[in-house]
Amino acid sequence: MTSARPTPLTRIRDIDWQALADEVDAHGCALTPRLLDPEQCREITRLYDEPQHFRSTVDMGRHRFGSGQYRYFDHPIPPTVAALRAAFYPRLLPIARDWAARLRRPAPWPDTLEEWLAQCHAAGQTRPTPILLRYGAGDWNALHRDLYGDLVFPLQVVIGLDAPGTDHTGGEFLLVEQRPRAQSRGTAMALPQGHGLVFTTRERPVRSARGWSAAPVRHGVSVLRTGQRHTLGLVFHDAA
Repeated sequence: MTSARPTPLTRIRDIDWQALADEVDAHGCALTPRLLDPEQCREITRLYDEPQHFRSTVDMGRHRFGSGQYRYFDHPIPPTVAALRAAFYPRLLPIARDWAARLRRPAPWPDTLEEWLAQCHAAGQTRPTPILLRYGAGDWNALHRDLYGDLVFPLQVVIGLDAPGTDHTGGEFLLVEQRPRAQSRGTAMALPQGHGLVFTTRERPVRSARGWSAAPVRHGVSVLRTGQRHTLGLVFHDAA
């Protein structure tokens, strides 16, 4: 008898979450083990060409966000995408609450994603924010933050759907942290196919002479040299 094939949800469950939290604390981001196999990645990528799944399409060049295109999923969010988002939320919640405590800020996030999204909707943030991005040669994404209203979850996840070095070259994920009274620190990472990267949405706590300070953080994507790059973005607050 063969053992059951691991699912993305069991893979999320089996992550060493303490080690991941420690890495996010140290660097502002942390790579997960593989969550999706190549076929699962292709299944999500194929959704891009099925417009009925999306509420809007954004041309980054038109809006001076960079170059390339992305699409926001609409309700009903495809089951795999919705399940990934719901599975990550409770695992990231302890990090979010710990960061809020260090910064002496409120921690408004309830125990489940369903409850949190209900709070977002009550505040007028009703539009779903999971996002599928497509880059071709020469495309890139300017440094930015995914903030869509007053209610913000402080961590998010991006999952690589193509294989760097095979499907594309370039297109590294970029994270730039503005340190208190110091020059900014940058991180660049090629996202392996099927792996997720947990990173800070807006800012993270860093030690300072006065205890803990909030270091602003932005993220983007470097210029894609060749090929095509797709990623799935999981943001845990909805948009106004």
